[in-house]
Amino acid sequence: MMLRGTIVVVLVCLALAGARGQVVSVQAAAPDTARTDSVRSPGFRVMPQSAFDVGERLVFDVGYAFVTAGEAVMSIPSIDTIHGRPAYHIVFTVNSTPTFSMFYKVEDRYETFLDKEGMFPWKFVQRIREGGYSRDFSAEFDPIANVARVEDKVYPIPPYVHDVVSAFYFARTLDYSKMRVGQKTIVENFYKDTTYPLAIKFIGHQRISVDAGKFDCLVVEPLIKEGGLFKSEGRVIIWLTNDERRIPVQVSTKVIIGSIDAELREYSGIRGGIPARIK
Repeated sequence: MMLRGTIVVVLVCLALAGARGQVVSVQAAAPDTARTDSVRSPGFRVMPQSAFDVGERLVFDVGYAFVTAGEAVMSIPSIDTIHGRPAYHIVFTVNSTPTFSMFYKVEDRYETFLDKEGMFPWKFVQRIREGGYSRDFSAEFDPIANVARVEDKVYPIPPYVHDVVSAFYFARTLDYSKMRVGQKTIVENFYKDTTYPLAIKFIGHQRISVDAGKFDCLVVEPLIKEGGLFKSEGRVIIWLTNDERRIPVQVSTKVIIGSIDAELREYSGIRGGIPARIK
């Protein structure tokens, strides 16, 4: 059905939208310690950022075939402590509207715990309820041993690998000022039991209007290969505010039986102003 997987395509597109560079891999060298329970162990990367903070909330209308089919919300409700380190508790939810739920009900929830200083995830949780389909998944990341623990299994991962939600927030901290049209970046994302390299191409700039306002945006295109982690038909395009906030304003993607568009309806708790918003 239309929302299962394709809503996740939208999420992945948001997650990958902040990539930069000339076909480079966005990752870092592994820490040089051997304990994940040491709160102040040397070796973790430090990545100061001014894009977001606790309290931020972004609300999107998700449209399908000219109908508002659902609402997506990305929020940072709190800062929690994971292995003795402060981490942003980030929540992404997708819920179908009452009318659309009569045909296909969606209640999806994704959570990540993103290290506040190093911008890498400690834990990812997914709860999918779509029509008659359901799936629960969680992964714990060990940035010292470079492994992901899923149930009773352990999988090797690259240094500072991301889940689809943490990648989006990490991407918002990056600098676009030196990016050239056509440049690509590969971002490593772990899901289920595999790490997937996904490429992003920078397209250019555009001014667009959505319910939340008019914005000057950066435009990027995830290059999702058929047979990989996520599948789509046609192009996927993402618009991000052209300022330090890198707020996703709109996502448009083609799927087999139509198209899905997510547009920013409202926002609150933004860290500082949004220079890209046109008064």
